[in-house]
Amino acid sequence: MGIGSFIKKQFIDVLQWNEDSEGVLAWRYPMADQEIQNGGQLVVRESQVAVFVNEGQVADVFGPGTHTLTTRTLPVLTNLKNWDKLFDSPFKSDVYFFSTRVQTGRKWGTAQPITIRDKDFDMVRVRAFGMYSYRVTNARAFFTEISGTREIYTRDEVEDQLRGILMATMASSLGASQVPFLDMAANQALMAQQVKGDLTTAFARYGIALDEFNVASVSLPEELQAALDERISAGMKGGMSADKMAGFTKYQVASSIPLAAGNEGGLAGIGAGLGAGMTVGQVIGQTLGSTLAPQAAAPAAAAAEDSIEARLEKLKGLLDKGLISAADYDSSKAELLKKLIG
Repeated sequence: MGIGSFIKKQFIDVLQWNEDSEGVLAWRYPMADQEIQNGGQLVVRESQVAVFVNEGQVADVFGPGTHTLTTRTLPVLTNLKNWDKLFDSPFKSDVYFFSTRVQTGRKWGTAQPITIRDKDFDMVRVRAFGMYSYRVTNARAFFTEISGTREIYTRDEVEDQLRGILMATMASSLGASQVPFLDMAANQALMAQQVKGDLTTAFARYGIALDEFNVASVSLPEELQAALDERISAGMKGGMSADKMAGFTKYQVASSIPLAAGNEGGLAGIGAGLGAGMTVGQVIGQTLGSTLAPQAAAPAAAAAEDSIEARLEKLKGLLDKGLISAADYDSSKAELLKKLIG
């Protein structure tokens, strides 16, 4: 081996990371037995950060650009190594590169239902799914708290940790919220906003910024849906307050919209009412009121109650004949029962 090859192998003139692999967030430059030349070049590309680490301790951090490595540009490392104003010999240091690109389209979901405390129903178990995006904004904190001295740290590895943080934060933020869960379920943007605020704070500890967070779907376990149906029945005897029944109706209406849209005569038949700002239940209730109300006059004291009971019976008949969807039936029934019990 010639002297030129020996020098090329032993000393580094340029340090850079080409990001050859997809999904790598942190990469340690392979130093082996090599040393960095005084006056060597550090190339940090856009959407990258480079960090010099001395014996496990973060020293100097460099943003995008080409940097000449001297005691002037490495003040912390110079202090840690007790260099004078100028060092003449090459030196060794661990150099880590971090990707600060936005990691988009990352999916999240509750593998198992999470339990949250709700002021209407005490304890609620909920499943939810959505998308989020994030990026590394504090390489020092990311190195210290998550990636450490590993040669490569990938997106999949960090998301294994983020998943646990996300689930714990969601349960905490929804449980501590004063907004009833059913109101959030009827407005998924509200739920996303509530969780995102707390999640941003949780991620920041690890040097990660939450870029976007949304809730694509939310659902309750079947047994809870059945229990809520029973509480609606109990409401006829005063077992559920009007406010709680109204909250559950909001959830039923929100759930029924995609189902009604797929049925002939569903949303298309009530589009005018929705355009006026009315709920599905209100529109169907008013439609039933105008088409199914008794034609013969009845005594005023019993007319209202008889009319609602008649609507309920005829509403059930429409469901049995397949003229309306189950979701439309449930939401309309809730509206009518609310009027019946006051």
